[in-house]
Amino acid sequence: MNAQDHHTHEYLTVHELADLLRIKERKVYDLAASGALPCSRATGKLLFPAAEIRDWIEGAKSGGTAHKAARTDIILGSHDPLLDWAIRESRCGLATYFDGSHDGLGRFCSGEGIAAGLHIFDAADQSWNVPAVRRVAAEQNAVLMRFAIRRRGIVLRPDAPSVGGIGDLKGMSIVPRQAESGTAGLFREMMKGAGLDPSEVTFTDVARTEDDAVQAVSRGEADATFGLESVAQMFGLAFVPVIKEHFDLLVDRKAYFDPALQSLVAFFASEKFLRRATAQAGYDASNAGRIIWNA
Repeated sequence: MNAQDHHTHEYLTVHELADLLRIKERKVYDLAASGALPCSRATGKLLFPAAEIRDWIEGAKSGGTAHKAARTDIILGSHDPLLDWAIRESRCGLATYFDGSHDGLGRFCSGEGIAAGLHIFDAADQSWNVPAVRRVAAEQNAVLMRFAIRRRGIVLRPDAPSVGGIGDLKGMSIVPRQAESGTAGLFREMMKGAGLDPSEVTFTDVARTEDDAVQAVSRGEADATFGLESVAQMFGLAFVPVIKEHFDLLVDRKAYFDPALQSLVAFFASEKFLRRATAQAGYDASNAGRIIWNA
């Protein structure tokens, strides 16, 4: 499902509901015909009121071990500058606690928030987020939603030595990210692939957000960091592309229907969001809001 397909915050189409419930569209029609699902035919086609569907899911869901206590309206996980901006600009009312993909995934599974931003690379599978979510959150009543594809690489201070790739960082000082972040895990994999041992670089103080890492480089506190092209451009620093990564949102299925998340998802389809995303170097947010995996 693509956020651009939403016609309103209040109603879901047959296709959207089938996508979220992990059932075939024919099953949706059958449930509606039997009266099991609340629906409306006011426009000549089936529409499903989001608030009532949310209540129906809570009362009728089977399987999984979703937390009985209500989740707090917080988005956890990895920090993304565009997502951070979208949460504020959409005025959705959601709070944030960004402290890394793995931290967010663990907190989400403990019921501490309604969503978690993830960019976790699986070296064995050569894919993003789904393997980690399957391992850790398979019993959660959740969906994985695409947010953006981002270009990550080496961000360099203006007078740093010339660098062509990860292997050229030998002997340089690097601003690291916290161990619970997807960036830290990915950088370890990239160093291993380039034959660069962690002992061959000097790590400075940990930066806990994308902006903080690049700001440290801009202040001359290190030679480089493994950061986003968009943030490097913001601070006027050199950037060497290394990889395109997938940043997704793991979302509680019940909370998906709440006004706060519906407002945010609808904002992903707005012209204001798309203009902002297009202006960010290294971003592709054209599929923001599309469901890519169901628990």
